[in-house]
Amino acid sequence: MKKIFYLLLIANFSFAQVDRVEPPFWWSNMNLSEVQIMFYGKNIAQNDVTVSNGIIIKSIQKTENPNYVFVTIDTKNTAAQDFVFTFKNKNKSFTQNYSLKARKENSRYRKSFDSSDLIYLIMSDRFANGNPNNDSNPNLFEKADRNNKDGRHGGDIEGIIKNLDYIKELGATAVWPTPLCEDNDERGSYHTYGQSDVYKIDPRFGTNEDYLRLSSELHKRGMKNIMDYVTNHWGYKHWMMSDLPTYDWIHQFPGYAQTNYRMASQFDSNASKKDFDLCMDGWFVKSMPDLNQSNPLVLNYLTQNAIWWIEYADLDGFRVDTYSYNDKTAIAKWTKSITDEYPNFNIVGEVWMYDQAQMAYWQKDSKIGAIQSFNSNLPSVMDFTLQDAIANGVFNEDKQEWRNGMVKVYENFNNDFLYPNIDNLLVFFENHDTNRLNEFYKNDFKKYQMAVALIATVRGIPQIYYGSEIGMAGSKNAGDGDIRRDFPGGWNGDTNNAFTASGRTAEQQQFFDFSAKLFNWRKGKTVIHTGKTTHYVPDNNVYVYFRYNEKESVMVIVNNNPEKQTVKTARFNENIQKYTSGKEVISGKSLNVKNDIEIDGKSVLILELK
Repeated sequence: MKKIFYLLLIANFSFAQVDRVEPPFWWSNMNLSEVQIMFYGKNIAQNDVTVSNGIIIKSIQKTENPNYVFVTIDTKNTAAQDFVFTFKNKNKSFTQNYSLKARKENSRYRKSFDSSDLIYLIMSDRFANGNPNNDSNPNLFEKADRNNKDGRHGGDIEGIIKNLDYIKELGATAVWPTPLCEDNDERGSYHTYGQSDVYKIDPRFGTNEDYLRLSSELHKRGMKNIMDYVTNHWGYKHWMMSDLPTYDWIHQFPGYAQTNYRMASQFDSNASKKDFDLCMDGWFVKSMPDLNQSNPLVLNYLTQNAIWWIEYADLDGFRVDTYSYNDKTAIAKWTKSITDEYPNFNIVGEVWMYDQAQMAYWQKDSKIGAIQSFNSNLPSVMDFTLQDAIANGVFNEDKQEWRNGMVKVYENFNNDFLYPNIDNLLVFFENHDTNRLNEFYKNDFKKYQMAVALIATVRGIPQIYYGSEIGMAGSKNAGDGDIRRDFPGGWNGDTNNAFTASGRTAEQQQFFDFSAKLFNWRKGKTVIHTGKTTHYVPDNNVYVYFRYNEKESVMVIVNNNPEKQTVKTARFNENIQKYTSGKEVISGKSLNVKNDIEIDGKSVLILELK
C-alpha cells in the first residue's frame, strides 16, 4: 500500500510542473497594466486556472500546443504583492507563485539618450574579459577559443564595468553593448544576435544581476545604458523552436525562406505582394527564424519582454536591430507601446538604407510616411548616408568635382528637411557590421581627425565604435571577426594595454588624446547638441559650416584638400556677424575671423566664436 501511494505521489509531482513563466514577474502602477503571462509545461493547457488575492483574470488563451497557456491579468490599481496561480484538472492541482513588484520612483519618466550624448558601441565579447571563470559554460554549446577570430573570446559584463572609467575619460556618456541575452548557437554565438533565451543574460557574459549592476555603475558616473534589442528574429536554438506555441509564431513557407533584403518594397507603390511579403517575412539568415509580429501573442510577448528589461535593468534606451525587416504595422505598435510606457524613452532603429527619403520614412511623424498613412513611432534612425560617404572614401578624394570630395558630405545635409527630427539622428562612420575607418584610411591620423570632428559637431547623436579612439583597424573583407578584434589590454597577459596612458603606444595615445579632448569639449556644448546649422557649398574641397543658437556660435572648417588653403572669411559674414575671433578647440589658439584663415591640408579647425 505504501509503495502504491508513493508512486501516485511521484505521478502527481511530475504532473504538477510549470517549466517556464514569462514574464517572470511584473510591477505595480504600470501603464501596461494588463499583463499576459505565458505558462509553459507538459500539457498545462488541460488545466483550469485561478488566481488568489482577488487578482482579476481578464482572459485565458490556449493554442494548438497543449504545453502553453497565456493568462492575462489586470493589475490596475493593484499594490505590489505576491499571489498564487492554481492549475487544476479534476482531482489534481498544482500552484505557481507570482509577484507584482514595487516600481522604482519616477521610472515612467526616466531620461533617455539624446543629442547631448556620445554613444560608445561595444562588441561585448571582444572588449574586456573581466571574469575568466565564465568564459565557457557546461550548459551551452560554444566554448571560448580566443584563437578563433569567429569564436567566443571571453569578453563580458564585468569587463565593461571594470573599464567604465576609461570610457568616461574618453568623453562618452552612453554605452551600447551588442546583445547580451543568451545565444546557444554551436558556432558564431559571440555576436549574440541569434538569441536562445530573451529573459536571461548569457552566462558567458554574466547574470541578470550583473546587467543591472552595469546600469547602476553607469548611472553613478552620469552615464547611460542602451540595450541592443532584437524584435525581428531569434536564434534557431531558442528554447521555443523545438516546441512552438503556435505554428505561426515564426514565419514558415513552410520551413525556411530567406528575405530578399529589399527594404524599399515596404513603401514601393509598384512592389509586388510577393516581394513585399518576402522582405518582411523571410528569414534574415537560415539560423535566425523570423518572428511573426503580426501574431498578437508574439507582439505582446515582445512588447512585455522589452518593457520588462527596461524596468528590471533600469535602462536608458534601445537600439533595435533590423528594425525595417519587421512587420511594419506591428513594429509600429511595439514601438508606441514602449514610448507610451516611457514617454521620454529614446529608441534608434537600424534602417540600413542609402536614401534619405527612404530613411526618413521610418522616423516618427514622418511626412513621407504620412503619404501612405504610416507612422513608425520610431524616435530615431541611423544616418547611413553620412556613414557611407565617410567610410567609402570621401577623405581620399583630394580634388573637388561635381559629385566628389566634400560635396558628398554637403549634399548629405541638403536633405535634412526630410527628417521630422534631425537632432535625433544617430551619426557615425562605422559600427560592428562595417569596415573599420582606420582600416580603410590606413590609420591616417589626419583623416581620422576629419571624420571624428565631423560626427562630433554636426546635428544628431554621435556614435563611435570601441577601439577607433586608439586607432584599431579591421577589414570587412577578412570576415566579421576582423572588424571585431579584441581591445588590447582587455585580457590577462595582453602585452599592450590601451586602457591606460602608460600602456598605450605613441600612435594609440595620439588618437586617444585628440578624441578625448574633442568629446569632452562636446559634452557641455548645447550649441552642438541642439543648435541650428548653416553650411556653405564646398570650395576647392574645403567645407565650412556653423552651429549656432542665440548665445553662441561654432565655426567648423574641414579642408579635404591635401594642400594648405586660404579661407576668405568675408564669404561667411552671414554667420560671423559681430564675432571677431575664434578659439580653436583642440590647439587652444585664437584666430581673427575677420581676416582670411589659413588651414593646413587634410585638417580641421573647430572655432568657438568670440
